Amino acid sequence: MFATAKIGRTLSKQAYHAEVVDLRTQLLEAQIAIRERNIPVYVIIAGIEAAGKGGVVNALDEWLDARGVSVYAFWDETDEERYRPRAWRFWRAMPKRGEISVFFSGWYLWPIEQRFTGKWNDAKLDQCLRTIRELERMLINDDAVIVKCWYHMAERDQRRRLKALARSDRSRWKMLPRKSKFSEEYRRFEEVADRVVRSTDIGRAPWHIIEATDHRYRDMTTGRILLREMQEALAQVPHEERRLDDAPSGGNGNILPNAPEARISLLDRVDLTQTISRKEFRTRLRALQSELNDLAWRAYNEKISTVLVFEGVDAAGKGGSIRRVTQAIDARLREVVQIAAPSDEEQAHHYLWRFWRHIPRGGRMTIFDRSWYGRVLVERVEGFTSHASWARAYLEINDFEEQLTQAGVIVQKFWLQISKEEQLARFQARENTPYKRYKITDDDWRNREKWDDYREAVNEMLARTSASHAPWNLIAGNDKRFARIQVLETVTSALRERLKGIK
Repeated sequence: MFATAKIGRTLSKQAYHAEVVDLRTQLLEAQIAIRERNIPVYVIIAGIEAAGKGGVVNALDEWLDARGVSVYAFWDETDEERYRPRAWRFWRAMPKRGEISVFFSGWYLWPIEQRFTGKWNDAKLDQCLRTIRELERMLINDDAVIVKCWYHMAERDQRRRLKALARSDRSRWKMLPRKSKFSEEYRRFEEVADRVVRSTDIGRAPWHIIEATDHRYRDMTTGRILLREMQEALAQVPHEERRLDDAPSGGNGNILPNAPEARISLLDRVDLTQTISRKEFRTRLRALQSELNDLAWRAYNEKISTVLVFEGVDAAGKGGSIRRVTQAIDARLREVVQIAAPSDEEQAHHYLWRFWRHIPRGGRMTIFDRSWYGRVLVERVEGFTSHASWARAYLEINDFEEQLTQAGVIVQKFWLQISKEEQLARFQARENTPYKRYKITDDDWRNREKWDDYREAVNEMLARTSASHAPWNLIAGNDKRFARIQVLETVTSALRERLKGIK
């Protein structure tokens, strides 16, 4: 793919100055329009060493309104990044809607390094590239613009550039030892880069190969590409009015036969009659909490992190179950994240952004009281998002959870179920108990009126997102004591299994 970047393209000084003023004007106009339309823009600046990527970014910073542009260079991992999934560092840098983020190499440098150094084989590289494609497709489906520019030149031109950089005190710092190997084995690096670029050259986020020998041609071409991509995005109809082909059609509840026996769901299989005596509850609670405390500290020492997700019908007992888990674990080792309606800042990002921020570092536990599943539950049922958006979210959520587990995170998801009659009794008890009255809201009563709609949404969610690496655990919640023991046993078992064989 790099042949077109070795043919000697240049731009004279005169021609450059004849075009640059008009280009800057149009870029600023497009940037303002992007801001007004709340479209996030990702600009990935990648390429071979000494291609002048820093010069490109400096030019863009001069041409654009810097107040709406953020620049990120993903160099060596910090301790915060090292003990989290790789994607965490990128999600933290995601631009708000209407803003532009410029990523030096973005999520591409690491897989290139891993394959170039022989730490990965082709299969491992291809697996990583598949994840990248899914990430970019997800961002694009959320109305993002992704501009990917790869800067290249012939080997002789790169050598000449590297010698010039080495002679200058102002640029010698750029010759990082780790990256110098890339230039020493030009052809090998080019082979790896070619595989990466070809595999991620997707239709709505294509790679633009730019010859970098002449800096005026390089910068002008980059500016024109960015302008075109923003203008094309502005010419499209709004996201919610587009039909997106990669979204599944949704549930099948409306096409099933009407007979009750033909409409049995996963939730119908939950035995809500299960109970446990108060005495047995206390005995098992002490034993399980004691073991969980020990396992949590062992997981901390082994840098094994855990994510627990709690979902369920209103008044199902999520809070009580969470408290029995947190009682067993040192407060320094866990965090409870309560998810409510998104803030303005959260709405300005992709819906997964606010969850990625809370992914724990190695050895810690994060407990989500409600979660990313709101996308396919409350947002679906209440009509807060389009059909295409919530239907596509199943794939996005599955990919998100797979990234967590591939990074070694334990993921356990709990759905707490109670009967409609039990829910009514708990609602009424909350209204009649002063210190519990805050727990019942008008929204709870409105949600209850849509019991059947939520039931259908939950069943489809369970079917589409339960995996061996991130399973759903259906908890019978009519008896609160029984539910709490089931949750504790599941969490304890997951940690015990992961730590088995580790001394």
